[in-house]
Amino acid sequence: MYFQHIYDKSLAQGSYFIGCQKAGIAAVIDPKRDVDTYLQIAREQNMTITHILETHIHADFLSGSRELALLTGANMYLSDEGGPDWQYEFKHIGLKDGDSIQLGNLVFTVLHTPGHTPESISFLLTDKPASDEPVMLFTGDFVFVGDIGRPDLLEKAAGLKGTQEIGAHQMFLSLKKFSALPPYVQVWPAHGAGSACGKALGAVPSTTTGYEMVRNWAFRFQEDEAGFIQYLLADQPEPPAYFAMMKKLNKTSRPLLTEVPALNALSIDEVNAARKKGYPLIDTRPKASFAKGYIPGSINIQHNNLFNTWAGWLLDYNTPFMLVAEPDQLDDLTRQLMRIGLDHIYGYLPDVADWEKAGGQLEQEPVISLEEFKDLHQHNGIQVVDLRGATEYQAGHIQGADHVFVGHLLRNLDKINRDKPVVIHCQGGDRAAIGYSLLAQQGFRNVLNFSAGMNQWIKDQNEVVQ
Repeated sequence: MYFQHIYDKSLAQGSYFIGCQKAGIAAVIDPKRDVDTYLQIAREQNMTITHILETHIHADFLSGSRELALLTGANMYLSDEGGPDWQYEFKHIGLKDGDSIQLGNLVFTVLHTPGHTPESISFLLTDKPASDEPVMLFTGDFVFVGDIGRPDLLEKAAGLKGTQEIGAHQMFLSLKKFSALPPYVQVWPAHGAGSACGKALGAVPSTTTGYEMVRNWAFRFQEDEAGFIQYLLADQPEPPAYFAMMKKLNKTSRPLLTEVPALNALSIDEVNAARKKGYPLIDTRPKASFAKGYIPGSINIQHNNLFNTWAGWLLDYNTPFMLVAEPDQLDDLTRQLMRIGLDHIYGYLPDVADWEKAGGQLEQEPVISLEEFKDLHQHNGIQVVDLRGATEYQAGHIQGADHVFVGHLLRNLDKINRDKPVVIHCQGGDRAAIGYSLLAQQGFRNVLNFSAGMNQWIKDQNEVVQ
């Protein structure tokens, strides 16, 4: 057996390439959309991809199953569980609980494991030449390292009211299937630390069934369903706004993108014409560079592992947009955007200096120090706005700070004072950089950014309240 774990740090998402070396064929589980990764592995291992498997209709990324099937001719093996509302609306081979898939000498057995979603399935792998006992379990968003999949996404992200309690009950029952497996089975989930698909995912890529039975919080409630549901639904992070679109695009017909597109460099005239049409300009530079000089009205979403998540929060899927980005970063930026279906990239501007050369004036972001913030906080009657998530705010915040999560900032502009100084902050500055650029774009000229945020506030041993 050949096995390779492919991990996308930008979405904390894991996919898998599993091959039978004797037969020269391979399967890919939960592929990301830039599928050239799997084609390269297949070439290197002299294998043909014949099977594509998915654990469920994903919410956090756009699956590359159809792109990979188009390029390889492989069959797609997808869940037919969950009832009529949870069926894939394109050609595939449907799977039910107990079905098996043969891949040369390897066998995948299907386990229906609803809870995160109604149609969720897991794949139990047996390597027949080695043993008749199962060796690996690919859990998707069912069981993670140290956590389990959240059942509230359908309600919070997709607006399906009343589904989170049903999902939590299903998850409680599904865990009994997991508990019945041998303790030595390796567990390979679809996500790791940093994913919004759970609240406490571990940083290591895999685990075992036996280890999770001992260390995973979910198995402490095996005789207490009410306590389990209460704990599972509490303190889940805000689901990104784009999750609802992913559910739709992963289920229905959509345009396929089989290669990473090359972006066009734009002139300032082209940028200005596009902005008049309402195309957003996303500045991907580090927050410190943005603060020193930015094109008025641009939004600062830094090029890091959370770039596509915040782009998904803030961009419209029907409106083209532009990037401020260095040419050597375009491939990674484009891949990150592809992975959540943001394909309408109009082009890029390589340097904000081009704006100045064309006669434009850059604006600067007022970033204040801890001492400046403390002085303002004590003497000047400012408004302090905490842009972190609700759970972070409730765990401890600065006295008197109002809470407006940055992902919901544009719908809560009425909560931001326009008549006195406003100091915004987050944990370490990245979200505050986004928040400042959004407020500046909306005409706020009274906002100061305490970029060092709660990290510096706590390090300096200042008081927090709950």
